[in-house]
Amino acid sequence: MSNMDAVASTKEVIFKAEGLTKIYRMGEVEVHALRGIDLLLYAGELVVLLGPSGSGKSTLLNILGGLDVPTAGHVWYHGEDLTSASDAELTAFRREHVGFVFQFYNLIPSLTARENVAIVTEIAPQPLAPAEALAMVGLTERLDHFPAQLSGGEQQRVAIARAIAKRPVVMLCDEPTGALDSSTGIRVLDALEQVNNTMGTTTVIITHNVDIARMAHRVLYMADGRIVREQVNEQRIAARELHW
Repeated sequence: MSNMDAVASTKEVIFKAEGLTKIYRMGEVEVHALRGIDLLLYAGELVVLLGPSGSGKSTLLNILGGLDVPTAGHVWYHGEDLTSASDAELTAFRREHVGFVFQFYNLIPSLTARENVAIVTEIAPQPLAPAEALAMVGLTERLDHFPAQLSGGEQQRVAIARAIAKRPVVMLCDEPTGALDSSTGIRVLDALEQVNNTMGTTTVIITHNVDIARMAHRVLYMADGRIVREQVNEQRIAARELHW
């Protein structure tokens, strides 16, 4: 039995998707972003979604995170059908269960690192203390710095701390290293890896970068709105050992 088979047999299913289809209409033109995605994501795994621009990666991530809804098909979170959820229910789902990390950090310039994280802890049911979340991503010395006083990699790690402070079940990361050089990007990936390891947070990372796939339990290759291949990494590489 492979390590991923073992995960599949012992871990709970976090997300189940069947037939996910997304069509955007732009005037007379229909853009098929997803073409019938079937997917299982398990508790505690780190999955990389790999594929070119326009392959549907971000659309899939946004539907899993309750930021978008499919044109057809269903997605279940812990057995609850998100596809039939109301806007209020999707808002509660995002707030209580999902941490988002995007390519651009979306920090509030007038707030310190600690205050940027505290925004989330004020609305979460059982949050980490902002200082604790920032310590997890190696920013104990930067608590009272403003975004303009932080490097790009430090700002992204504040964004990760903000996401993990609400103790999410799932972390959804869309090109989290896309705006960073390789050494800075590796520090960001190491922070995500630590969260996955220590908190057991199911983590999905979108990237164009094939090297990043080596840190995943499982790699899903997307093309033209479909998952075209799945790869299980029998030997994972630690984020800090990556280079590109």
